Amino acid sequence: MAALPIKFQEIIQLTQAGIDPSSIGFNSCTLESDSFICVRQKLSEDATPEVIIINLKNNNEVTRRPIKADSALMHWTRQVIALKANQRTLQVFDLGQRLKLQSATMNEDIVFWKWITADSLGLVTDTSVYHWSAFGNSTAPIKVFDRNSNLSGCQIINYRVNEDDRWMVVVGISQQQGRVVGAMQLYSRERGISQAIEAHAAAFGTVRLDKAPLDTRVFTFAVRTAAGAKLHVVEIDHQPSNPIFPKKAVDVYFPSEATNDFPVAMQVSQRYSVIYLVTKYGFIHLYDLETAACIFMNRISSETIFTTSVDSNSAGIIGVNRKGQVLSVSVDDNNIIPYLLQNPANGPLALKLASKAGLAGADNLYQQQFEQLCAQGNYDQAATVAANSPRGFLRTPQTIERFRQAPQIQGQLSTILQYFGILLDKGPLNQIESIELVKPVLAQNRKHLLEKWLGENKLECSEELGDIARPHDVQLALSIYLQANIPQKVVAGYAETGQFDKILPYARQSGYQPDFAQLLQHIVRVNPGKGAEFATALANEEGGPLVDIDRVVDVFQSQNMVQEATAFLLDALKENKPEQSHLQTRLLEMNLVNAPQVADAILGNNMFSYFDKARIAQLCENAQLYQRALENSEDPAAIKRNIVRTDKLNPEWLINYFGRMSLEQSLDCLNEMLKTNIRQNLQAVVQIATKYSDLLGSNKLVELFERYRTAEGLYYYLGSIVNLSQDADVVFKYIEAATRMQQFTEVQRICRENEYYNAEKVKNFLKEAKLPDQLPLIIVCDRFDFVHDLILYLYQNQQFKSIEVYVQQVNPAKTPFVIGALLDVDCDESVIRNLLQTADPARIPIDSLVSEVESRNRLKLLLPFLEATLASGNQQQAVYNALAKIYIDSNNNPEKFLKENEMYDPLIVGKYCEKRDPNLAVVAYRKGTNDLELINITNENSMYKAQARYLLERADVEIWAFVLNSNNMHRRSLVDQVISTAVPESTEPEKVSVAVKAFLTADLPAELIELLEKIILEPSPFSDNGSLQNLLMLTAAKADKGRVMDYIHQLSAYNGEEIAAMCISVGLFEEAFEIYKKQDQHLDAANVLVEHVVSIDRAQEYAERVELPEVWSKVAKAQLDGLRISDSIGSYIRAGDASNHNEVIDIAIHAGKDEELIKYLRMARSSQREPAIDTALAFSYARTGQLNELEDFLHSSNVADIENSGDKAYEEGYHQAAKIFFTSISNWAKLATTLVHLEEYQSAVECARKANSVKVWKQVNEACVAKKEFRLAQICGLNLIVHAEELQNLVRQYEHNGYEDELISLLEAGLGLERAHMGMFTELGIALAKYHPERVMEHLKLFWSRINIPKMIHACEDAHLWRELVFLYQHYDEYDNAALAMMERASDAWEHHHFKDIMVKVANLEIYYRALGFYLQEQPLLITDLLQVLTARIDVNRVVRMFEKSDNIPLIKPFLLNVQTQNKNAVNNAINDLLIEEEDYKTLRDSVENYDNYNAVELASRLEKHELVFFRQIAASIYRKNKRWEKSIALSKQDKLFKDAIETSAMSGKTDVVESLLRYFVDIGSRECFVGMLYACYDLIRLEVVMELAWRNGLTDFTMPFMINYMSQQASVIESLKKDNEERKAKEANERREDDNTPILGGSRLMLTQGSASPMPYAQTNGIPAHPTGYRGF
Repeated sequence: MAALPIKFQEIIQLTQAGIDPSSIGFNSCTLESDSFICVRQKLSEDATPEVIIINLKNNNEVTRRPIKADSALMHWTRQVIALKANQRTLQVFDLGQRLKLQSATMNEDIVFWKWITADSLGLVTDTSVYHWSAFGNSTAPIKVFDRNSNLSGCQIINYRVNEDDRWMVVVGISQQQGRVVGAMQLYSRERGISQAIEAHAAAFGTVRLDKAPLDTRVFTFAVRTAAGAKLHVVEIDHQPSNPIFPKKAVDVYFPSEATNDFPVAMQVSQRYSVIYLVTKYGFIHLYDLETAACIFMNRISSETIFTTSVDSNSAGIIGVNRKGQVLSVSVDDNNIIPYLLQNPANGPLALKLASKAGLAGADNLYQQQFEQLCAQGNYDQAATVAANSPRGFLRTPQTIERFRQAPQIQGQLSTILQYFGILLDKGPLNQIESIELVKPVLAQNRKHLLEKWLGENKLECSEELGDIARPHDVQLALSIYLQANIPQKVVAGYAETGQFDKILPYARQSGYQPDFAQLLQHIVRVNPGKGAEFATALANEEGGPLVDIDRVVDVFQSQNMVQEATAFLLDALKENKPEQSHLQTRLLEMNLVNAPQVADAILGNNMFSYFDKARIAQLCENAQLYQRALENSEDPAAIKRNIVRTDKLNPEWLINYFGRMSLEQSLDCLNEMLKTNIRQNLQAVVQIATKYSDLLGSNKLVELFERYRTAEGLYYYLGSIVNLSQDADVVFKYIEAATRMQQFTEVQRICRENEYYNAEKVKNFLKEAKLPDQLPLIIVCDRFDFVHDLILYLYQNQQFKSIEVYVQQVNPAKTPFVIGALLDVDCDESVIRNLLQTADPARIPIDSLVSEVESRNRLKLLLPFLEATLASGNQQQAVYNALAKIYIDSNNNPEKFLKENEMYDPLIVGKYCEKRDPNLAVVAYRKGTNDLELINITNENSMYKAQARYLLERADVEIWAFVLNSNNMHRRSLVDQVISTAVPESTEPEKVSVAVKAFLTADLPAELIELLEKIILEPSPFSDNGSLQNLLMLTAAKADKGRVMDYIHQLSAYNGEEIAAMCISVGLFEEAFEIYKKQDQHLDAANVLVEHVVSIDRAQEYAERVELPEVWSKVAKAQLDGLRISDSIGSYIRAGDASNHNEVIDIAIHAGKDEELIKYLRMARSSQREPAIDTALAFSYARTGQLNELEDFLHSSNVADIENSGDKAYEEGYHQAAKIFFTSISNWAKLATTLVHLEEYQSAVECARKANSVKVWKQVNEACVAKKEFRLAQICGLNLIVHAEELQNLVRQYEHNGYEDELISLLEAGLGLERAHMGMFTELGIALAKYHPERVMEHLKLFWSRINIPKMIHACEDAHLWRELVFLYQHYDEYDNAALAMMERASDAWEHHHFKDIMVKVANLEIYYRALGFYLQEQPLLITDLLQVLTARIDVNRVVRMFEKSDNIPLIKPFLLNVQTQNKNAVNNAINDLLIEEEDYKTLRDSVENYDNYNAVELASRLEKHELVFFRQIAASIYRKNKRWEKSIALSKQDKLFKDAIETSAMSGKTDVVESLLRYFVDIGSRECFVGMLYACYDLIRLEVVMELAWRNGLTDFTMPFMINYMSQQASVIESLKKDNEERKAKEANERREDDNTPILGGSRLMLTQGSASPMPYAQTNGIPAHPTGYRGF
């Protein structure tokens, strides 16, 4: 039996992978490619749903993930899964990165979906078809077309899209008339029309027809109707250049037993152009796509294959059946052709399939056919056969040679060209074919064909092919070498074409290691700039330098490329390693010699640490870089030698440099600086001394300045530290120096403000200095209390004016001491009086003045001053005190003054009087209420009567307590006077009462009672005084409680309520009860029994006796307070009192006395209709579980607050009762909340829905949140967040309760709602910004288009999420703000490549230049990269001006070199100036030679004056370029650059110029140059001129080589002419001889063995029509 033409195998059995058979079906198992199978499985209702992923490409690895979804689709090749939930919500996740890529919510259910491309999904709904990009920024699916009516009621089983996304087909099936009917909608996106077709399966494909330049797109579908089954293949989108594809329709065979079988799946193999058709019963059919011929049919499965997919190689199909078998079917390459050849009718099909797919089995047929065609001379067909041979087995060198030898028909393409044309149409050529085709193409200079074929990958690249192309185009050859992977040729090609920057990446990629040193030397000679870059790249290789750094430097120095060597070494030595010390030294040496400013910059940046510092320091000194010399020198002599050059040193650096020195070295250097040039260095020394004063010591520095007698230096040094110094000597020295500098104002300031100088020493110095202004001395003496010394000094020196100044201006407060000092020196009183008259009394302390004068017994001296002071309106108390003392001493009616005057201080004056007259002291103290002083003076002088009267009049409790204290030895005497004199004399009961209370407080009960009984019980004005009776009873209550009851019965004027309250306060409850009872105050009496006697039983007896309702109410309240709740309720009922129903209700409810409470409430309800009563009654029913009575009560008339009762029942957990309450009032909102607690969740939601109110949803949501039922809260929240006005409150609620994650979950769930609005996306973003900032970027990437971006921008700003802020600005098209934000928050948001991407979209051109400024400040090393991006958008001239202004042109040198190709004047000038400044004459030479947009004459004039000969040489070159030969030669002669002069003269091509220079060399005697001219300008020098000059100047020996060469050349020419003549003659003789010997008819020459005697030319040059591939004849 012949082998089958297919390969069939079972890849995996799903049930063996742990997949339940019930999960294997069309709706739960998906197969999108041969990489993954995705199964959605849920084993039971309680089980957790999961998605099982089987990786068919990784040993059938099984992955299980707990995912809740309706459907899941794995990506064709990536670890990306698409999920569908609730038929509308879509999400795409990257499983590898654990990242959500995309999400969307549809407005209608999705009935079918699948991956249609590697980037998008096709979604089929009941009405439309959508395409959804699973990657990128797009979020919403895009509607493509509407479904046709023919698909109504159909189950959609497939959706296909062709390769260019222009044709789509939806396939569905439905049960009709006992059979399955297929329906299909074919849609053309380009035309926007649909076609309804009856079909069960369909697919798109392409096929290449014979002699067709393009693929033909076809559409194939299969259908089984009641009449039969057909397979159709039709063309779509016909291409005009292609032949028309005829429609194909063939019968599909179904066995007789498969009556109900029908096609279910169709796939097209592009590799074989084979249609795979699978039927419901497991049959597979193979058809040729082009002819629709059936290749094979057989049954491969006994179960329905419900899903299929083409394999990744497009060779076969893979499918899953209901048993869980994963089956793979593909063409068997080894058997398909023999199988077809078994039927001779399939021969053409076998040949075509073998050719197309490169299959074995038909080689002999092709070989035979090829030989037959060649034998028949049908080379055109033979070429076609060879070109289409399977696997190209006929495409050999022998075939090429055979076609080359084939005869050519006149007017037609040669066979070989036809052969190549067919091969090009078919696909790529092999190596030999490529070489043979390219040779004649390049020979005819038709390079464009080669480029075209290479671009189309038609040629196989090889080294030989590149060698052929190299003479014609090096770049083209390089591309060939690259594709052929010929490393040595590629590197050579890069070097030859100047693409040096590509050499290293290529070498790294290919692993090829050329001789980099030799290569670098070549590059440096050709392009120094590129050479420097290449050397840097070699040194910075990650694996280590690829070339010896010393050798690189040698290469640069050999070319005098100091700048390039510097740049290279700076980069190579950036790691600053110890082993690179010699290179660091070498770098600095070369720059210190050639470019000191560069070395200065290198040293200034502290880039290196290991160079030879001594050597470099010496070179720095030679280059006048004294600062760098000091930085690197350790030699004290060298340091002293350089440090005195302060005019060459940066002052700030110099100051900091001293911080590195030792103490002794610093002082030595400062001394040297002053010694060498004190005028130049003094300022620097002062600054250094100031900064290091603490370290060097102020004493040593002062000594140093004094050594050179520089008061100026000392003044400025000490002036800088004196304000901070605490050294008294420093301050004193400064005062001395300031005095010598006549800086008297500064002396005054220091004396006034400084706290640390030696006052005594300064005072003495100022006395000796005898300053013209004594103010400094006055200040010192005033501050440090040397007033006495000051006045003595001024008085002795007759400086009375200074004394007046001191008193009037400096410190008037010291006037008393001045007066005292003047009195001590026996100054005349008139002087003192005059001085006092000039002083301001308001500023003089009168007390001190009086004290000073009084201490000297001269108090009367002040009387005029004091009287004048009063007359001037001065009301100071001290003035009156002084006058009082004077009047007392002079006995000038002092008692009247003391009694009548209100301005003096009684305490001071009283003290003054105590020893002089105690009575006057008592008057003063009484006036000032100086209690203690008065008591003391009266005690001392036994004035108890006066004291008693004062105390009674004063009526001060504290004073009474003081004098009645047991420690007072005068108490008895005082008490006697109080009882006998003061109290009887008093007519003011209040003051007597104060005295009585004082006695009581002093614990003198016996004395007090005696007093009070005498006053009250005995006849007196106070006998009927109720207040005194109250006091008596009070005293008795305190001192003798036994007398109180007698007083109650004896007295009647007392205040009963007050005394009763007093009795209660001291515990005399029976007395209080007796008082209330005596006055018939039954309620108060009962109150005493209840609250104080605490005898509820006596109170109850009392109530029964008086039988008053208010008493019963009082007793009831007491019983209630005593928690005798049942008795209390009985008492309330007896009293008929419902007034206290609120308290009764509260206490009874808390005590659980609901049954008794119900009785009370029924009583209360009979008299009152209060909501509180009805509410409590209803709630009591609830508490006692009397739900039936509760329902009856609620159904009856009542005024209960049912809602409040329901709320209370809800709060206390009586949820069933609460349910009754809320049901009775149809409060669905609270009923819903109650049902939540009854765990009737569904009913709660239903109630909320019945309410259909935002408020209800809010209440239910709040209740669920409070109970932490977040699932129900989310259901409610979803109905709230769709209302934009409620969203903010809901967000605040969750945040207030701290449920941030639940809030985020709610908002995320709401994103899929149909009514999802922008606010939801925005609030979710804000919540993530607050609580999960790491997720904000993901959210923004997914939903930025649906977010209120301005609001989100503020949130990101508040959360400091700068990267997200930039993202928002970018997607809000605010690229300007994005760029500004990145610059302003560079540390967080700036990223170079991202910034570049944004900058190209910025609208404000000024931001470009701000960005340049930003990079200049923050990232100067990246500024060149930024400029490359902005090159096309910026004004190059402005950039140049910008960097010229900031003096940063060197930073943008690469940019300038890059844009120099624009040949702009400003750029060229900037580069030329930079190169001149860098003294880079080599690059400057290249610049002026390649770019001419500059003022050549001006530049040349500038360069010809340069001090370096190389630049003058460039000037000569510029003159030469502008054909100013004489100027160029003159400049070269000036610099003795005779070689340049010789070259210039040779380039001029002018004999006169050459001969003039030749004569110049003869005149100066330069015989070598004379000889050089003879060789360089050989063709321009006349022989006679040379001979003349040689003869005249004796240069014959030197001209002899020229003469010999000239004569030799002449002889050679003559000899060549002679030889040519002889050869021509010999050839002619030979041709005559051959003609004589050749037979006329050709002799024995045989055509069969020798071939054509006159072969056709290889190619024709015209008459060849254009070929579709671009290939033409030659």
